[in-house]
Formats: sequence, C-alpha cells, structure tokens
Amino acid sequence: MAGAPSRIVRPHPAAMPSSSSLPTPSPFKPQDASASTGLPPAVEPRPAPRSLSELFWSFTWLALQGFGGVLAVVQRELVEKRRWMTNEEFVEDWAVAQILPGPNVVNLSIMIGDRHFGWRGALVAIAGMLTLPLLVVLALAVAYTSFSSLPAVAGALRGMGAVAAGLVAGVGCKLAAPLVRHPLGPWMCGAIALAAFAGMALLRVPLAWILLVVGGAACVLTWRRLEAPRP
Repeated sequence: MAGAPSRIVRPHPAAMPSSSSLPTPSPFKPQDASASTGLPPAVEPRPAPRSLSELFWSFTWLALQGFGGVLAVVQRELVEKRRWMTNEEFVEDWAVAQILPGPNVVNLSIMIGDRHFGWRGALVAIAGMLTLPLLVVLALAVAYTSFSSLPAVAGALRGMGAVAAGLVAGVGCKLAAPLVRHPLGPWMCGAIALAAFAGMALLRVPLAWILLVVGGAACVLTWRRLEAPRP
C-alpha cells in the first residue's frame, strides 16, 4: 500500500557473532605488515662508510694494526667488524688486488674507496693507508738502527714473525670457507690451492708464473662451469 511505513527487519540476537567468538591476534605472533600489504619484506641496508673522514680513519686504524702482516687485520676489520663486505666479496676483491701491480692492501683500499665515493674515496683511502703508517715506520726505523744490536730486540722481532705466520694461517682457513659454494666445488678448489702452495713453497716458482698458470687455469675452469647449461 502506498504511503505505508517500511518495516525495519532486525537480526535475531542468536545470529549476531559475539565478541568472544571473534578471532583475536595472538600477542606472541606479531602481524607481518608485508604479508597484509603484499609487499616484499624490507631489506636491511648494508653498512658502509658514511663520510670521507670515516673512510680515512678506518683505513688509518687498519694500517696501524698491520704489524707482521695486514691480511688478517683487513679481513677482520672489513668483514667481521665493520661488515662493509661479505666474506665472499672479500675473497673476490682480494684475488683482484693480488694480481694487480703494487701492494695488495693498497689496491684493495683503492677499490673500496672508489666503490663508495668514486675517485675521491680512492684517494682518501690510499691516504689513510699510507700517511700515519709512513710516519710510524720512519720512527721505528730510526729506533731500530739504534737498538738492533741488542739480543732482546732481535728475539722480539723473531717472535713477531711467528705470530704473523699464525695470523696468516688463520686467515687462510677463514678464506677457505666460502670455497664450499664455489662453482668448481670444494675438491677442485682444494686441488688448485694445493697446486699454488706446492709451486710457491716447495718448487719456489716465481709468483708471476703461479698467477699466470694456476690462476689462469682456475679462471678458465670457473668460466666454463658458469657457462655450462644447467639441466
């Protein structure tokens, strides 16, 4: 009938869900915002030098610790402490620095400085590696000429040589860990490392020939393995 008031239908109380039947989020399982929005989880940014001054003093402190061999200090400072690179990246960059002319750690500092700040970072990194350590070396050289004849000084230097050998051996074990995931596999990598060790320590082959022959063979084998089609 026209003009008749519309009838309001109210739901039965039994059909309405009670507050006790509604699911409540567990306090022990926080909700993931990426799961609700469909976005990928946020990736934590890689630590990196924030300024040129931090880069300079980092490499200065690194070089001042390098008594008896800087390889152990470089790996600990850049990979374990500052986390500017992973262990795998350190192995790759150190291999490149090894085959370039000049001191290995200086080549590595140039690469890292250029990676973060361009040519300015390369200059600052190499300045941090050489400025204060050069002054320390000159002061120690003057002191050594005055006290080198003392037996205690000679014994101390021999003891530091043993410590340096232990540090290099320890870093070698750390650098061998990423080879498990190498494309050639751990056994082939071990054979290549053994060939390089035998050529250098036993046969006294010059380093240039070891890098050319053993290093070249390793590069070719790795390239062929990466280029091989996967089933």
